[in-house]
Amino acid sequence: MKTFIEAVGGVILICPLVALILTFIICRKMRIKKVHAVGFAADVTTFILFFSVPLAFYSIWEKSLFLSIVIVALLIAISFTYVDWRTKKEIDVPILLKKIWRVYFILLSAMYLGAWVIGLSVNIMEYLAAP
Repeated sequence: MKTFIEAVGGVILICPLVALILTFIICRKMRIKKVHAVGFAADVTTFILFFSVPLAFYSIWEKSLFLSIVIVALLIAISFTYVDWRTKKEIDVPILLKKIWRVYFILLSAMYLGAWVIGLSVNIMEYLAAP
């Protein structure tokens, strides 16, 4: 059982799309509205993407980007908070955190997709260049 759990965890870490689909299906089976199920699945996947994206880039270039991703995430949070404070004067923290988290989801998903395309391209070029 332990190896099964480790295998599932490894697959989810390597392919966050599995986590997104699995979370969405579980939410729908629990009769959660489709909009809320998609949002919750995106929230869960964002957490996994924070670890998957640096792992994907490390497997391509053997350089860790985890610290860079954390710094960019903090800068995004700071800028969103500043803009929210300047425009509304009253910060609604749960809504602000939700906006920030969804932006993280979009950016990390794009980075993960980019890592997949780059990794696939590099592997194809290495395969074609091999004698």
